[in-house]
Amino acid sequence: MSRTKPSQLSRRDMLGAVAGAFTSLATPWSMAQSDHVFTRPIRLVVNFPAGSSPDVLARAITQPLQQALSQTVIIENRPGANGLIGAEAVVKANDGHTFLVTAGSTISTNPFLYAKMPFDVSRDLVPVAALARITLFLVVRPELEVRTLTELTALIRSRPGKLSYGSAGNGSGMHLAGELYKSQAGVFAVHVPYRGAAPALQDLLGGQIDFLFDPGISLPHVRSGRLRLLAVATRKRSPAFPDVPTMEEGNLPDFDAGTTHGIYAPTGTRPEVVNLLNTTVNRALEMASVRTPIQSIGAEPTPLSTEQFQLQMESDSRRYARIIKERHIRGD
Repeated sequence: MSRTKPSQLSRRDMLGAVAGAFTSLATPWSMAQSDHVFTRPIRLVVNFPAGSSPDVLARAITQPLQQALSQTVIIENRPGANGLIGAEAVVKANDGHTFLVTAGSTISTNPFLYAKMPFDVSRDLVPVAALARITLFLVVRPELEVRTLTELTALIRSRPGKLSYGSAGNGSGMHLAGELYKSQAGVFAVHVPYRGAAPALQDLLGGQIDFLFDPGISLPHVRSGRLRLLAVATRKRSPAFPDVPTMEEGNLPDFDAGTTHGIYAPTGTRPEVVNLLNTTVNRALEMASVRTPIQSIGAEPTPLSTEQFQLQMESDSRRYARIIKERHIRGD
């Protein structure tokens, strides 16, 4: 009997593995069950409002995470201070079950925008999993009667200080993209900061401002004709709009205002927790049910290792540090 039991267990394990091969999330699920990595609900703190691009990404992965990890996943929106309020809450929680879902700007730009931070990004947070590379889209109100980036630049140049652009707030990715455009094109337009991308979009639709660099929430209005898309603010064209040129194609060389949104954990989180989440998220990003809502905002899912994610954020930080210093930008 002592020899029979191990044999029976082995067969059961083998049958379970074979059955698991037919589901893309089987490996992390079995790891979670056997290792008991998560013993209570998982909390994803989104440090931007509901409807924002980080919020869209968090909601896209919630169901797959629940299924794979056999735990309830709770989303908690804690916006404010360009993402600092929600991020600080995660750093303080440090309980192995609370994680930050954030825009790349929290990590790559905030340390350069604020003279005093409530936490140290490089010391207090570790990358867990990239979710998507966010593309910004240069959109204008149709009444401007410009159809290309070159035409917009010429119009702004002919009317310095008369046109305005909106953003989600001082120091936001939308603001930095606008300042990068003004710097490279040699034009001046008035910056109008809002408390989030949604109110900026509403004022663009209402004609109170003239253009903005949108993180994807304007795309339904682009498709309906209420807004006009002039260019993609990254180095390559968007799969969602393959016929729309990049800013670089509009004579602004090496223009890239993209950021990578992702999940972070407080420093000190157990490596097995980080590794499990990274594996699970990367598998989820291959699922059509997850990719579809991400691509609906013009973003591209980016399954990366933690090391690759870290290198991407370091590259973005160097790029944004330069424009923040050059334009003397400060956060709200």
